[in-house]
Amino acid sequence: MKISSAEFISSYAKFSDCPKNKLPEFAFVGRSNVGKSSLINSLTNIKKLAKTSSIPGKTQLINRFLINKCWCLVDLPGLGYAKVSKEKRKKFSALINEYLLKRENLFCVFMLIDSRLETQKNDLNLINWMGRNEIPFAITFTKVDKLSKKQLEKNIKKYKENLQKHWQELPRFFITSSKKKLGNEEILGFIKSIID
Repeated sequence: MKISSAEFISSYAKFSDCPKNKLPEFAFVGRSNVGKSSLINSLTNIKKLAKTSSIPGKTQLINRFLINKCWCLVDLPGLGYAKVSKEKRKKFSALINEYLLKRENLFCVFMLIDSRLETQKNDLNLINWMGRNEIPFAITFTKVDKLSKKQLEKNIKKYKENLQKHWQELPRFFITSSKKKLGNEEILGFIKSIID
C-alpha cells in the first residue's frame, strides 16, 4: 500500500469527544517513549505529522490522522513511566481502555514494544487483557536498529516464550525501525489486507 496523503485531524481528551464515523481506524498503543509517534511519521513519510519527544509522555490525548482520505491512524497516550502524576496516568489508562473496548470502527491495534527491553509486566498485562476482550492486535517491536541481530533475536525469543505461557497461538509480529523505515512495507500491507 502506498500512502499518498496524510493529515492530522484532531485530538480528543475524552472518548466521548471522538467523532462517530465508519472510517477504519488502526491504533498505536504502548509504553511512553516506545516510538508510537515516530512510527506514524515513518509510515506516512512526514517527519512532523505526529509530535515526537525524547521526554516520555508527550502524547496525552487521542490523536487521529486521516490517511489516503479513507482510513485513520490513531496515536494513543503512552503507558507507564511518563513523568506525570499517578492520577494522570490512571486517566490515560482509563481513556485507552475505553477507546479500545468501545470504538466500533477500530480494526486493529498495534501494540508497540521496545525491542531493547526485557519483557515488561505492564505490556504483558495489556496484551492478555486485549486477548480476553477479543480486541484484534499485532505486536510491533520498535527501535530494532539499536540492537545487534543476535541480541534482537534473543530478546524476541524470550518475549515469545513469555507469551506462550498464556497463548496457544501467538499474535502477529512486526519488526520495525522508524529511523531505517524497517517494517513499514509489512505493516502497510497488513493494514491493506484488513481493509480489503
